[in-house]
Amino acid sequence: MANVLEVKGSELVKLAAAKLKEKMKKPDYLNYAKSGADKERPPEDPDFYWVRSASILRQVYVNGPVGVSTLRTRYGSRKGHVVHRRHHMQSGGSIIRDAFDGLEQLSLIKKTKRGRVITPQGKSFLDKLSKEIKKD
Repeated sequence: MANVLEVKGSELVKLAAAKLKEKMKKPDYLNYAKSGADKERPPEDPDFYWVRSASILRQVYVNGPVGVSTLRTRYGSRKGHVVHRRHHMQSGGSIIRDAFDGLEQLSLIKKTKRGRVITPQGKSFLDKLSKEIKKD
């Protein structure tokens, strides 16, 4: 059986986002909100929320118990300044929290004291998608 670690992450996230789009509802504020303080505009990709949710699901699978703070650092980037050098800025936390809530409602992840962990259903979901990718 194929594993998440045996396939390209970008292909897995793309396929998982398509599956999650059928099951999860996008929050209304995402049409207007930026994804972090380092960004100048909201995301242009209409499927941004589902791609980010799929990526978060993969991160929870690969990196064990993770929280919002860890993922804010992971999805952050460098903000350019005019006078002085660039600094790393964390991404917005509300998108990550909403993705966590949606994934928890689908029983793909669960909350523990140490952070969010993958459930057997979530592991099965990603492994099946990995198997599809590996077959092609």
